[in-house]
Amino acid sequence: MRYVLRDAAGKIVSLHLEPVPGAEPLPRDHPEVKAFLAMDDDEKSFAGLDANLVRVLEDLIDVLIERNVLRITDLPAEAQQKLFDRKHFRSRVQKKSLQLFGSEFSGEFGEFGGAPSPSQGVLPDVTGLLPPDDDVPKL
Repeated sequence: MRYVLRDAAGKIVSLHLEPVPGAEPLPRDHPEVKAFLAMDDDEKSFAGLDANLVRVLEDLIDVLIERNVLRITDLPAEAQQKLFDRKHFRSRVQKKSLQLFGSEFSGEFGEFGGAPSPSQGVLPDVTGLLPPDDDVPKL
């Protein structure tokens, strides 16, 4: 059993597992409950697409700044602040993540963080990571 709250037009606005004041009980296989859950899944998918697009735009701005096509000061102060906030948040999250190439590569990716561009030439030395095998040439 699920408990739904409706708006003035009778449309489901929230779904609860436990009874709440003003909620109407409906079975979980009720068509309105299924429709509400499907709408919720669509919104989650759209939110995921939005998050991915934001990351692409952020990386695009980084490339434009790196190539001197755009200066961070060309953007409005609010946009600058939002970009800096995201960069700082991303850098904190990345510091807590698994470091595959060791700590010597963290913090060396420019003013805005992120992965190095091929033009920077920063590639890790992986020679010690290969298994010893006489048939495979060493890097």
